[in-house]
Amino acid sequence: MSPGPLRDPSRGPAPVVPPLPARGAAGAVNAVDAAKTVDAVDAVGPGDDLDAARRADALAGRTVLVPRAPERAAGLAATLRGAGAHVLVSPAIERAPVEDTAPVDGALARLLHGDFAWVVVTSVNAIDELLASAARQGVDLGDAARRARWAAVGPATRRALEAVGVTVELEPDENSARGLVAAFAALPPSDQTSTSADQASTSGDHGSTSGNQASTSRGRGVVLLPQGDLAAPTMHDGLHDLGYVPHVVTVYRTVTHTLAPDVVAAWRAGAVDAVVLTSGSVAREVARQLGPRDDVVGVAIGDPTARAARDVGLRLDAVAERPTDAALAAALVGALADTHTTAGSAALPHEPASPPEGAQAAALVVALAATRTTAGSAALPDDPAAPPAAGTTGVDPTPEGDPS
Repeated sequence: MSPGPLRDPSRGPAPVVPPLPARGAAGAVNAVDAAKTVDAVDAVGPGDDLDAARRADALAGRTVLVPRAPERAAGLAATLRGAGAHVLVSPAIERAPVEDTAPVDGALARLLHGDFAWVVVTSVNAIDELLASAARQGVDLGDAARRARWAAVGPATRRALEAVGVTVELEPDENSARGLVAAFAALPPSDQTSTSADQASTSGDHGSTSGNQASTSRGRGVVLLPQGDLAAPTMHDGLHDLGYVPHVVTVYRTVTHTLAPDVVAAWRAGAVDAVVLTSGSVAREVARQLGPRDDVVGVAIGDPTARAARDVGLRLDAVAERPTDAALAAALVGALADTHTTAGSAALPHEPASPPEGAQAAALVVALAATRTTAGSAALPDDPAAPPAAGTTGVDPTPEGDPS
Protein backbone atom coordinates (compact mmCIF):
# COMPACT_ATOMS: atom_id res chain seq x y z
CA MET A 1 0.00 0.00 0.00
CA SER A 2 1.32 3.48 -0.72
CA PRO A 3 2.30 5.54 2.31
CA GLY A 4 0.43 8.75 3.04
CA PRO A 5 1.58 11.92 4.82
CA LEU A 6 3.45 11.34 8.05
CA ARG A 7 1.23 11.29 11.06
CA ASP A 8 0.97 10.71 14.81
CA PRO A 9 4.58 9.88 15.87
CA SER A 10 6.07 8.19 18.90
CA ARG A 11 5.05 8.08 22.50
CA GLY A 12 7.62 7.26 25.10
CA PRO A 13 11.37 7.85 25.13
CA ALA A 14 12.24 5.02 22.75
CA PRO A 15 12.42 4.19 19.97
CA VAL A 16 13.36 7.55 18.52
CA VAL A 17 11.38 8.13 15.35
CA PRO A 18 13.75 9.25 12.56
CA PRO A 19 13.25 12.98 11.99
CA LEU A 20 11.66 14.47 8.92
CA PRO A 21 14.05 15.84 6.28
CA ALA A 22 15.70 19.07 7.42
CA ARG A 23 14.00 22.30 6.55
CA GLY A 24 15.82 25.21 5.03
CA ALA A 25 16.14 28.74 6.33
CA ALA A 26 13.71 29.97 8.96
CA GLY A 27 10.21 30.09 7.57
CA ALA A 28 11.18 28.04 4.48
CA VAL A 29 10.26 24.44 3.77
CA ASN A 30 12.22 21.73 2.00
CA ALA A 31 11.73 20.80 -1.63
CA VAL A 32 8.96 18.29 -0.95
CA ASP A 33 7.02 20.72 1.24
CA ALA A 34 7.59 23.50 -1.30
CA ALA A 35 6.16 21.33 -4.05
CA LYS A 36 3.10 20.63 -1.92
CA THR A 37 2.66 24.34 -1.30
CA VAL A 38 2.91 25.12 -5.01
CA ASP A 39 0.36 22.43 -5.79
CA ALA A 40 -1.99 23.85 -3.20
CA VAL A 41 -1.68 27.40 -4.52
CA ASP A 42 -2.11 26.29 -8.12
CA ALA A 43 -5.23 24.37 -7.19
CA VAL A 44 -7.16 27.32 -5.81
CA GLY A 45 -8.23 30.72 -7.02
CA PRO A 46 -8.05 34.15 -5.38
CA GLY A 47 -11.47 33.70 -3.82
CA ASP A 48 -10.40 30.50 -2.09
CA ASP A 49 -7.26 32.21 -0.77
CA LEU A 50 -9.35 35.00 0.70
CA ASP A 51 -11.72 32.49 2.26
CA ALA A 52 -8.77 30.63 3.80
CA ALA A 53 -7.42 33.90 5.20
CA ARG A 54 -10.80 34.71 6.75
CA ARG A 55 -10.89 31.27 8.30
CA ALA A 56 -7.39 31.73 9.70
CA ASP A 57 -8.60 34.97 11.30
CA ALA A 58 -11.13 32.88 13.25
CA LEU A 59 -8.34 31.76 15.61
CA ALA A 60 -7.29 35.24 16.70
CA GLY A 61 -8.03 35.73 20.38
CA ARG A 62 -9.65 32.31 20.79
CA THR A 63 -8.72 29.99 23.66
CA VAL A 64 -8.15 26.38 22.59
CA LEU A 65 -7.63 23.43 24.94
CA VAL A 66 -5.30 20.71 23.69
CA PRO A 67 -5.42 17.96 26.36
CA ARG A 68 -2.18 16.22 25.41
CA ALA A 69 1.31 15.98 26.87
CA PRO A 70 3.32 19.14 26.03
CA GLU A 71 5.81 17.35 23.77
CA ARG A 72 2.99 15.69 21.85
CA ALA A 73 0.97 18.88 21.56
CA ALA A 74 3.93 21.08 20.56
CA GLY A 75 3.37 21.10 16.80
CA LEU A 76 -0.34 21.86 16.87
CA ALA A 77 -0.02 24.32 19.74
CA ALA A 78 2.68 26.30 17.89
CA THR A 79 0.54 26.43 14.77
CA LEU A 80 -2.50 27.71 16.65
CA ARG A 81 -0.50 30.24 18.66
CA GLY A 82 1.13 31.48 15.47
CA ALA A 83 -2.37 32.21 14.14
CA GLY A 84 -3.27 34.22 17.25
CA ALA A 85 -4.92 31.65 19.50
CA HIS A 86 -4.32 31.23 23.22
CA VAL A 87 -3.57 27.52 23.70
CA LEU A 88 -3.94 25.59 26.95
CA VAL A 89 -1.92 22.35 26.97
CA SER A 90 -2.48 19.77 29.68
CA PRO A 91 -2.54 15.95 29.36
CA ALA A 92 -5.72 14.12 30.29
CA ILE A 93 -4.23 10.62 29.99
CA GLU A 94 -0.81 9.02 30.19
CA ARG A 95 0.84 5.69 29.52
CA ALA A 96 1.75 3.26 32.29
CA PRO A 97 3.52 -0.12 32.19
CA VAL A 98 1.64 -3.36 32.65
CA GLU A 99 2.07 -4.98 36.03
CA ASP A 100 2.75 -8.44 34.61
CA THR A 101 5.27 -8.58 31.79
CA ALA A 102 5.07 -12.37 31.40
CA PRO A 103 2.54 -12.24 28.52
CA VAL A 104 4.60 -9.87 26.40
CA ASP A 105 7.80 -11.76 27.21
CA GLY A 106 6.07 -14.98 26.21
CA ALA A 107 4.87 -13.42 22.98
CA LEU A 108 8.38 -12.29 22.11
CA ALA A 109 9.70 -15.80 22.78
CA ARG A 110 7.04 -17.16 20.44
CA LEU A 111 8.05 -14.58 17.86
CA LEU A 112 11.64 -15.86 18.08
CA HIS A 113 10.33 -19.40 17.65
CA GLY A 114 8.49 -18.44 14.47
CA ASP A 115 4.97 -18.91 15.81
CA PHE A 116 3.49 -15.79 14.20
CA ALA A 117 2.70 -15.19 10.55
CA TRP A 118 2.24 -11.45 11.14
CA VAL A 119 2.84 -8.84 13.84
CA VAL A 120 0.42 -5.89 13.62
CA VAL A 121 1.46 -2.66 15.34
CA THR A 122 -1.01 0.19 15.84
CA SER A 123 1.03 2.32 18.26
CA VAL A 124 4.67 3.24 18.79
CA ASN A 125 3.97 2.54 22.46
CA ALA A 126 3.80 -1.13 21.55
CA ILE A 127 7.24 -0.95 19.95
CA ASP A 128 8.63 0.51 23.16
CA GLU A 129 7.31 -2.45 25.12
CA LEU A 130 8.52 -5.03 22.61
CA LEU A 131 11.97 -3.46 22.80
CA ALA A 132 11.85 -3.60 26.59
CA SER A 133 10.87 -7.26 26.46
CA ALA A 134 13.69 -8.03 24.04
CA ALA A 135 16.13 -6.31 26.38
CA ARG A 136 14.90 -8.37 29.33
CA GLN A 137 15.54 -11.53 27.36
CA GLY A 138 18.85 -10.46 25.90
CA VAL A 139 17.72 -10.61 22.27
CA ASP A 140 17.59 -8.12 19.42
CA LEU A 141 14.10 -7.19 18.29
CA GLY A 142 15.29 -6.74 14.71
CA ASP A 143 16.61 -10.31 14.66
CA ALA A 144 13.44 -11.70 16.21
CA ALA A 145 11.31 -9.73 13.75
CA ARG A 146 12.67 -11.67 10.78
CA ARG A 147 10.59 -14.69 11.79
CA ALA A 148 7.31 -12.95 10.90
CA ARG A 149 5.88 -10.32 8.57
CA TRP A 150 5.04 -6.91 10.00
CA ALA A 151 2.23 -4.43 9.44
CA ALA A 152 2.07 -0.85 10.73
CA VAL A 153 -0.97 1.40 11.02
CA GLY A 154 0.82 4.44 9.58
CA PRO A 155 4.08 6.00 8.43
CA ALA A 156 5.27 7.13 11.86
CA THR A 157 4.80 3.64 13.28
CA ARG A 158 6.55 2.22 10.22
CA ARG A 159 9.46 4.62 10.66
CA ALA A 160 9.80 3.70 14.32
CA LEU A 161 9.86 -0.01 13.44
CA GLU A 162 12.40 0.54 10.69
CA ALA A 163 14.57 2.49 13.14
CA VAL A 164 14.98 -0.67 15.23
CA GLY A 165 15.63 -2.96 12.28
CA VAL A 166 12.11 -4.18 11.51
CA THR A 167 10.95 -4.31 7.89
CA VAL A 168 7.29 -3.35 7.42
CA GLU A 169 5.49 -5.08 4.56
CA LEU A 170 1.98 -3.69 4.97
CA GLU A 171 0.76 -0.16 5.66
CA PRO A 172 -2.78 1.02 4.89
CA ASP A 173 -3.77 4.12 2.96
CA GLU A 174 -6.33 4.87 5.68
CA ASN A 175 -4.33 5.06 8.89
CA SER A 176 -6.71 3.37 11.27
CA ALA A 177 -7.44 -0.12 12.54
CA ARG A 178 -10.32 -0.32 10.09
CA GLY A 179 -8.00 0.72 7.28
CA LEU A 180 -5.45 -1.87 8.31
CA VAL A 181 -8.09 -4.63 8.29
CA ALA A 182 -9.07 -3.50 4.80
CA ALA A 183 -5.43 -3.67 3.74
CA PHE A 184 -5.23 -7.28 4.93
CA ALA A 185 -8.43 -8.08 3.07
CA ALA A 186 -6.93 -6.62 -0.12
CA LEU A 187 -3.80 -8.79 0.01
CA PRO A 188 -3.49 -11.27 -2.87
CA PRO A 189 -4.19 -14.88 -1.89
CA SER A 190 -0.50 -15.74 -2.04
CA ASP A 191 0.19 -13.17 0.69
CA GLN A 192 -2.77 -14.07 2.90
CA THR A 193 -1.70 -17.58 3.85
CA SER A 194 1.48 -18.28 5.74
CA THR A 195 3.97 -20.21 3.63
CA SER A 196 6.24 -21.09 6.53
CA ALA A 197 5.54 -24.12 8.67
CA ASP A 198 7.33 -22.35 11.51
CA GLN A 199 5.17 -19.25 11.17
CA ALA A 200 1.94 -21.17 10.83
CA SER A 201 2.41 -23.24 13.95
CA THR A 202 3.03 -22.45 17.58
CA SER A 203 5.38 -23.85 20.14
CA GLY A 204 4.26 -26.54 22.51
CA ASP A 205 6.28 -24.76 25.21
CA HIS A 206 3.58 -22.08 25.28
CA GLY A 207 0.59 -24.33 25.61
CA SER A 208 -0.49 -23.98 21.98
CA THR A 209 -0.87 -26.24 19.01
CA SER A 210 2.15 -28.44 18.35
CA GLY A 211 4.63 -27.40 15.69
CA ASN A 212 3.88 -30.27 13.29
CA GLN A 213 0.48 -28.99 12.22
CA ALA A 214 0.21 -27.70 8.68
CA SER A 215 -0.53 -24.04 8.01
CA THR A 216 -3.93 -24.90 6.52
CA SER A 217 -5.08 -26.16 9.91
CA ARG A 218 -4.49 -22.67 11.31
CA GLY A 219 -6.22 -20.70 8.60
CA ARG A 220 -4.10 -17.80 7.39
CA GLY A 221 -1.74 -17.92 10.36
CA VAL A 222 -1.44 -16.56 13.87
CA VAL A 223 -1.18 -12.77 14.16
CA LEU A 224 0.40 -11.05 17.16
CA LEU A 225 -1.42 -7.87 18.23
CA PRO A 226 0.57 -5.96 20.90
CA GLN A 227 -1.87 -3.31 22.12
CA GLY A 228 -2.86 -1.02 24.96
CA ASP A 229 -5.43 -2.08 27.52
CA LEU A 230 -8.12 0.19 26.05
CA ALA A 231 -7.72 -0.83 22.42
CA ALA A 232 -11.01 -1.57 20.70
CA PRO A 233 -11.47 -5.08 19.23
CA THR A 234 -11.45 -3.72 15.67
CA MET A 235 -8.18 -5.39 14.64
CA HIS A 236 -8.91 -8.64 16.46
CA ASP A 237 -12.40 -9.03 15.07
CA GLY A 238 -11.46 -7.94 11.57
CA LEU A 239 -8.54 -10.34 11.29
CA HIS A 240 -10.58 -13.15 12.81
CA ASP A 241 -13.30 -12.60 10.22
CA LEU A 242 -10.65 -12.82 7.49
CA GLY A 243 -9.53 -16.24 8.73
CA TYR A 244 -6.48 -15.28 10.78
CA VAL A 245 -5.89 -16.34 14.37
CA PRO A 246 -5.37 -13.12 16.39
CA HIS A 247 -3.26 -13.27 19.54
CA VAL A 248 -3.76 -10.08 21.59
CA VAL A 249 -1.18 -9.12 24.21
CA THR A 250 -1.68 -6.07 26.41
CA VAL A 251 1.69 -4.35 26.56
CA TYR A 252 0.83 -0.99 28.17
CA ARG A 253 -1.96 0.70 30.10
CA THR A 254 -3.69 4.04 29.64
CA VAL A 255 -4.33 5.86 32.91
CA THR A 256 -5.87 9.15 33.97
CA HIS A 257 -3.78 12.30 34.25
CA THR A 258 -5.37 15.13 36.24
CA LEU A 259 -5.84 18.26 34.17
CA ALA A 260 -4.03 21.38 35.37
CA PRO A 261 -5.97 23.62 37.79
CA ASP A 262 -5.79 26.62 35.42
CA VAL A 263 -7.37 24.51 32.69
CA VAL A 264 -10.19 23.44 35.00
CA ALA A 265 -10.74 27.04 36.10
CA ALA A 266 -10.80 28.34 32.53
CA TRP A 267 -13.28 25.66 31.45
CA ARG A 268 -15.63 26.31 34.36
CA ALA A 269 -15.45 30.07 33.79
CA GLY A 270 -16.48 29.68 30.17
CA ALA A 271 -13.13 30.99 28.93
CA VAL A 272 -12.40 28.03 26.62
CA ASP A 273 -13.66 28.41 23.06
CA ALA A 274 -12.64 25.02 21.64
CA VAL A 275 -11.16 21.67 22.57
CA VAL A 276 -9.16 19.28 20.40
CA LEU A 277 -9.91 15.60 21.12
CA THR A 278 -7.17 13.18 20.05
CA SER A 279 -8.51 9.85 21.28
CA GLY A 280 -11.58 8.27 22.80
CA SER A 281 -9.76 8.13 26.14
CA VAL A 282 -9.08 11.85 25.98
CA ALA A 283 -12.73 12.56 25.17
CA ARG A 284 -13.90 10.48 28.12
CA GLU A 285 -11.48 12.19 30.50
CA VAL A 286 -12.46 15.67 29.33
CA ALA A 287 -16.09 14.79 29.98
CA ARG A 288 -15.29 13.22 33.35
CA GLN A 289 -12.93 15.89 34.68
CA LEU A 290 -14.47 18.99 33.12
CA GLY A 291 -18.01 18.08 32.12
CA PRO A 292 -19.72 18.77 28.77
CA ARG A 293 -20.31 22.36 27.69
CA ASP A 294 -22.51 23.41 24.79
CA ASP A 295 -20.48 26.60 24.28
CA VAL A 296 -17.15 24.85 23.60
CA VAL A 297 -16.45 23.88 19.99
CA GLY A 298 -15.26 20.28 19.75
CA VAL A 299 -12.93 18.86 17.08
CA ALA A 300 -12.03 15.16 16.90
CA ILE A 301 -8.96 13.56 15.30
CA GLY A 302 -11.03 10.78 13.73
CA ASP A 303 -14.33 8.94 13.68
CA PRO A 304 -13.65 6.63 16.66
CA THR A 305 -12.82 9.65 18.80
CA ALA A 306 -15.91 11.44 17.48
CA ARG A 307 -18.10 8.50 18.51
CA ALA A 308 -16.58 8.48 21.98
CA ALA A 309 -17.16 12.24 22.32
CA ARG A 310 -20.80 11.88 21.37
CA ASP A 311 -21.23 8.96 23.78
CA VAL A 312 -20.12 11.10 26.74
CA GLY A 313 -22.16 14.13 25.72
CA LEU A 314 -19.40 16.41 24.42
CA ARG A 315 -20.27 18.89 21.72
CA LEU A 316 -18.74 17.91 18.38
CA ASP A 317 -18.42 20.34 15.48
CA ALA A 318 -15.86 18.77 13.14
CA VAL A 319 -13.76 15.68 12.48
CA ALA A 320 -10.31 16.03 10.95
CA GLU A 321 -9.91 14.54 7.49
CA ARG A 322 -6.67 12.87 8.57
CA PRO A 323 -4.97 12.32 11.94
CA THR A 324 -2.40 15.10 11.45
CA ASP A 325 -1.73 18.52 12.94
CA ALA A 326 -2.49 20.15 9.60
CA ALA A 327 -5.89 18.46 9.34
CA LEU A 328 -6.72 19.18 12.99
CA ALA A 329 -5.84 22.85 12.50
CA ALA A 330 -7.95 23.01 9.34
CA ALA A 331 -10.95 21.38 11.04
CA LEU A 332 -10.63 23.63 14.08
CA VAL A 333 -10.37 26.83 12.05
CA GLY A 334 -13.31 25.77 9.91
CA ALA A 335 -15.45 25.02 12.95
CA LEU A 336 -14.57 28.31 14.66
CA ALA A 337 -15.17 30.24 11.45
CA ASP A 338 -18.60 28.62 11.15
CA THR A 339 -19.52 29.75 14.67
CA HIS A 340 -18.25 33.25 13.87
CA THR A 341 -20.26 33.56 10.64
CA THR A 342 -23.46 32.63 12.46
CA ALA A 343 -23.12 35.84 14.51
CA GLY A 344 -21.96 34.11 17.65
CA SER A 345 -24.66 31.46 17.77
CA ALA A 346 -23.39 28.05 18.86
CA ALA A 347 -23.26 25.23 16.36
CA LEU A 348 -25.66 22.42 17.03
CA PRO A 349 -24.06 19.79 19.27
CA HIS A 350 -23.49 16.35 17.78
CA GLU A 351 -23.79 17.80 14.25
CA PRO A 352 -20.13 17.92 13.13
CA ALA A 353 -19.39 20.20 10.22
CA SER A 354 -17.43 18.83 7.31
CA PRO A 355 -13.83 20.07 7.46
CA PRO A 356 -12.41 21.90 4.45
CA GLU A 357 -11.77 19.43 1.65
CA GLY A 358 -9.29 19.18 -1.18
CA ALA A 359 -8.04 22.51 -2.47
CA GLN A 360 -9.83 24.43 0.26
CA ALA A 361 -8.05 22.50 3.02
CA ALA A 362 -4.73 22.90 1.21
CA ALA A 363 -5.24 26.65 0.91
CA LEU A 364 -6.12 26.85 4.59
CA VAL A 365 -2.92 25.06 5.58
CA VAL A 366 -0.90 27.39 3.34
CA ALA A 367 -2.56 30.41 4.95
CA LEU A 368 -1.85 29.09 8.45
CA ALA A 369 1.77 28.37 7.55
CA ALA A 370 2.13 31.88 6.11
CA THR A 371 0.67 33.34 9.30
CA ARG A 372 3.17 31.42 11.39
CA THR A 373 6.07 32.40 9.12
CA THR A 374 5.10 36.06 9.45
CA ALA A 375 5.06 35.63 13.21
CA GLY A 376 8.56 34.15 13.11
CA SER A 377 7.47 30.57 13.74
CA ALA A 378 8.38 27.45 11.82
CA ALA A 379 6.14 26.37 8.95
CA LEU A 380 3.32 23.95 9.65
CA PRO A 381 4.72 20.41 10.07
CA ASP A 382 3.41 17.44 8.18
CA ASP A 383 3.75 15.23 11.25
CA PRO A 384 1.12 15.77 13.94
CA ALA A 385 3.91 16.40 16.44
CA ALA A 386 7.64 16.21 16.56
CA PRO A 387 9.28 13.22 18.27
CA PRO A 388 9.92 13.74 21.99
CA ALA A 389 13.10 15.68 22.66
CA ALA A 390 16.08 13.81 24.01
CA GLY A 391 15.67 13.05 27.69
CA THR A 392 11.92 13.56 27.71
CA THR A 393 9.22 10.96 28.18
CA GLY A 394 6.21 11.02 25.92
CA VAL A 395 3.13 10.13 27.92
CA ASP A 396 0.36 10.44 25.37
CA PRO A 397 -0.70 6.91 24.41
CA THR A 398 -2.99 8.04 21.60
CA PRO A 399 -2.66 5.48 18.80
CA GLU A 400 -1.60 6.64 15.40
CA GLY A 401 -4.49 7.02 13.02
CA ASP A 402 -7.13 6.95 15.75
CA PRO A 403 -7.68 3.17 15.74
CA SER A 404 -9.39 3.24 19.13
